[in-house]
Amino acid sequence: MAANRVTTKKPAARRPRFETAADLLASLGGIPPVRVRLDPLPGTATERDLLRAIARTGRLMELVDGTLVEKPMGSPEAYVALELGFHIRSFLATHDLGYATTADDLIRVAPGQVRGPDVTFTSWLNRPERTVPRKPVSVTKPTLAVEVLSPSNTPAEMARKIGEYFGGGCRLVWVIDPRTETAVAYTAADTAVAVPASGVLDGGDVLPGFRLPLAKLFERLEKPEPKKKRKNK
Repeated sequence: MAANRVTTKKPAARRPRFETAADLLASLGGIPPVRVRLDPLPGTATERDLLRAIARTGRLMELVDGTLVEKPMGSPEAYVALELGFHIRSFLATHDLGYATTADDLIRVAPGQVRGPDVTFTSWLNRPERTVPRKPVSVTKPTLAVEVLSPSNTPAEMARKIGEYFGGGCRLVWVIDPRTETAVAYTAADTAVAVPASGVLDGGDVLPGFRLPLAKLFERLEKPEPKKKRKNK
């Protein structure tokens, strides 16, 4: 008697998460392709890959949906971020409310999502042991996150970041634009107040008592050259 033959159904091939590179870039907020790392392949990267890539290249990166994304930074952005971090740290020296970090502080804002805000403040309320974590990727969410805009940042990318920060428990987000010397203060992903060049960054109930005129951040920054008027032909 012939043995019964068992046929195994071939599993259907998994469809790629994105049909095209354009789909991938759109999901990341329409950022320039030059900021997307291809090793490991987009969609397959892990936190370990992120740490290895940063150590190997010396570049700031974030992990977004399994894709390594370089974080743009230039001289004006670095200066403004450091100046703001200095003022926050000086404030904390006399107001022991928490601790501040810079963009090197990698924060897991959600499973598989690691961001590096340019400046953060984390309240001791979020860290009752009142110590700064040692792990290379922190799971302690910041209370305040600051992003200093670079030319390659897009509105869609920033909207996604802001949503992730608040989704992770952040209570205040400042987005600072060195080009216009202005800022936007978010108290929720869909609630924001524009801060003009003559305005003040106010810590509110996140950093009670902290107030910094925006002009103070930019007083040493070289003023942009005026745009040349186009000649009529």
